[in-house]
Amino acid sequence: MTRIRSFALAALAAPLTLAIAACDSTDAADEEALSGEPVAAVEAPAGTNWVDTVQVTDSDGYLLGNPDAPIKLIEYASLTCPACAAFAQNGADQLKEDYVATGKVSYELRNQIHGPHDLILAQMVRCGAPETYHPLSDQVWKNLEEVLNPVFERQEQFGQALSLPEDQRFVQAAGVADFYDFFAARGLSEDQARTCLADFSAMEAIAERSETQSRELDVTGTPSFFLNGRKLELEPTAPWPQIEQRLQQAGAR
Repeated sequence: MTRIRSFALAALAAPLTLAIAACDSTDAADEEALSGEPVAAVEAPAGTNWVDTVQVTDSDGYLLGNPDAPIKLIEYASLTCPACAAFAQNGADQLKEDYVATGKVSYELRNQIHGPHDLILAQMVRCGAPETYHPLSDQVWKNLEEVLNPVFERQEQFGQALSLPEDQRFVQAAGVADFYDFFAARGLSEDQARTCLADFSAMEAIAERSETQSRELDVTGTPSFFLNGRKLELEPTAPWPQIEQRLQQAGAR
């Protein structure tokens, strides 16, 4: 049995409410390390703006904004995580509009995979141009109940789809979950999505990167945030005010 198949079948029964990385306090040394003088805004190249500028990093993250920004925020997120959805609805827009748009801060989003349905979604948001990754991820989070209900209502059929040959299992499972209709309404055709989901090796790579990076960086839940390479220890509820404080402390003020 391949890693993805065993991973997918075992993860199918995982509950919807997943762990959130959190802690009650921040180490004083980290506070000092993340402090900095105010940094100047950086204009985007003519005819562009930073909130529409995306590049794929060596870690398979999707970096939004100025790639040379002195303040770098990374989020590890699951597309099936309610707490990640809450941040997308109550923080991400402010982050992009007030900080990424200035060129002072870049925002890189990386996937931590929490089950086969999550893996399918992670591949589907990658299916178009890099510039569509963040908007499609936001659409999943802002409609999370609509996206996930068919998966949990049809767990038996979903599990059966995952027993199909490698080039068919995720293609069929996405149909069971009604993912094709959701994404087609947002600009990703079913044909394009099916082609992406038939690429088993690409999906295996996403799952392996998630596992490796989570282990190496001690990402135990989502959302988890790193600022200039240091993991932020945040209260689990309403992380945005805490993140904004750290951004300003680091110089985005």
